[in-house]
Amino acid sequence: MKILKNIFKFFLLLIVAGIIFIVFANYSIKKQSDPFLFTNTADIPKAKTALLLGTSKTLSNGQPNTYFVNRIQAAADLYKSGKIQYIIVSGDNSRKSYNEPEDMQLALIQYGIPEDRIFLDFAGFRTLDSVVRAKEIFGQNKIIIVSQKFHNERAVFLAKQNGMEAYGYNAADVNKYAGFKTNLREYLAKTKAYWDLLLGVEPKYGGDKILIP
Repeated sequence: MKILKNIFKFFLLLIVAGIIFIVFANYSIKKQSDPFLFTNTADIPKAKTALLLGTSKTLSNGQPNTYFVNRIQAAADLYKSGKIQYIIVSGDNSRKSYNEPEDMQLALIQYGIPEDRIFLDFAGFRTLDSVVRAKEIFGQNKIIIVSQKFHNERAVFLAKQNGMEAYGYNAADVNKYAGFKTNLREYLAKTKAYWDLLLGVEPKYGGDKILIP
């Protein structure tokens, strides 16, 4: 009976420690990244290159993904305002029928961005990969990251922890009901990002250097 009680106490302590770590990781990431996030192109510092983080073009029901549409609009606004010269589109291309970078490239071109100003990163399977590869593969030490605020908090934090001068340009979010699951998952994603940082996790793939003029 005593052994069972000790086991129960041990698991209870693990649960409490896990909750504390989740709260700490989320608070720390938000606090450190918040001063570097912007919603107005007039306020954000200039950078040669933006990093547009990938998401699917459509939802599972076939409807347009508002996260995707809003990120494309935000990246186009940055370019047309003269705040950036180039855009790295980084996303998942793990399946033949699924290609986030090419979908984003085509959408950006439709918004009037010249094709030669867009660089594709097909190995952006995670936010960590996208951010670190922007530095290690594409040679960018200063960058503007484009995504929704909840995502930019994590991405800017990771970029700064990897020695980059990073700013986040927040694309418009979706309504609270539609984004509830995404925001809930983000709590765990921030925790995972902090844990990966402590463990020194690196991008899954490397590759040849790509020169941005």
